[in-house]
Amino acid sequence: MAEASSTEEPRDFSVIAGGPFFDLLLKLHLSGSDLELLHRRLLVLTPIAWLPLFFFSVVAGMNVLHSFLRDVEVHVRFLVALPVLLSAELIVHTRMRPMVRAFVDREIVYPQDLPRFYRSVKSAIRLRNSIALELGILIFVYCLGPWITLHRIDLENPHWYAMPGARLSLTTAGWWYVFVSVPIVQFILLRWYARLVIWFRFLWQVSRMSLHLIPTHPDRSAGIGFLGRSAYAFSPILFAEGTLLAGLVASEILYQGKSLLSFKWQIGGVIAFFIFVVMAPLFVFTLKMARAKRQGLAEYGLLAQQYVTKFEKKWVLGVSDAPPENLLGVADIQSLADLGNSYSLVRDMRLVPFGLQDISRLVVATAVPLLPLMLTIFPPEELIFRIYKLLF
Repeated sequence: MAEASSTEEPRDFSVIAGGPFFDLLLKLHLSGSDLELLHRRLLVLTPIAWLPLFFFSVVAGMNVLHSFLRDVEVHVRFLVALPVLLSAELIVHTRMRPMVRAFVDREIVYPQDLPRFYRSVKSAIRLRNSIALELGILIFVYCLGPWITLHRIDLENPHWYAMPGARLSLTTAGWWYVFVSVPIVQFILLRWYARLVIWFRFLWQVSRMSLHLIPTHPDRSAGIGFLGRSAYAFSPILFAEGTLLAGLVASEILYQGKSLLSFKWQIGGVIAFFIFVVMAPLFVFTLKMARAKRQGLAEYGLLAQQYVTKFEKKWVLGVSDAPPENLLGVADIQSLADLGNSYSLVRDMRLVPFGLQDISRLVVATAVPLLPLMLTIFPPEELIFRIYKLLF
């Protein structure tokens, strides 16, 4: 009876649909149980972050409004990055649930390990729903967030958010910016990082189980190549990170007179870092995949040796006891070719459940927001030509 109940544990695990913030959105009718009503979240949270800044700047006068409208980084952060981060929740929720079910549906987890697998799912759900986790994020945002924001403020020149002098004086828009708008983005972003940690922890626990990895699987990842494709679900997060970086660099280029090329190492480093953050959890399967590949090479190598020895005796040396056959269309030839293909699949099996194509798509997702900045170096027609040559 206990065994039956263990196999009835929920398999619809989502790293998104849970937690105090999610429960608050449900009570406010800004989300459904499956993260529906995205348009409501966008129409509420985005204006809360950006619209008061615009309103207070208008009230403060044309000089302040002009300074606000010129702040590219602020508009990119609240009108592009924040909506993308909110939209990514629905995308990840939809794409990730089948990935978790696939461990069971594809019989990758052995039946005797199913109770342990479901315990890992429930453990991840408890962590996702943790009040302490999101409360800790909120405390961090309001203890260190304003301090970080204030230390990034230019103390030498007046801006829409502050008037430097003997002591820094925030405008009304500045107060909203430091204590409402920025914390909203920081909370959403740090909540995403926490979800990535939960996903990493879950995959690590699964990797410690006995897994049915098949080295001849056509995905060249022993049957878990779907995990590499699962990383596409995080593309919107990488796009949002690229957008935040693009806004920061754009402000430096447009108003500080710097060149895009002076940021090439920083841009490359940021892109590489976030790609690593998304793909790193998949490396937990490397040891098991390497073991499956070694075992596959040994087993299929032995099988191939036995087969080609008999094949050579029968068709090359003619020492087989079997009666002679017509070589044309014989099944032994096709079987030899099939065996060779199987051995090639084992030999070419990757040691991680993703390939270069998976990485390249994530690189593109992160780098796309930076493309408009290329217009500061190349004219539009030359930029289009260079992109065309790169892609085709």
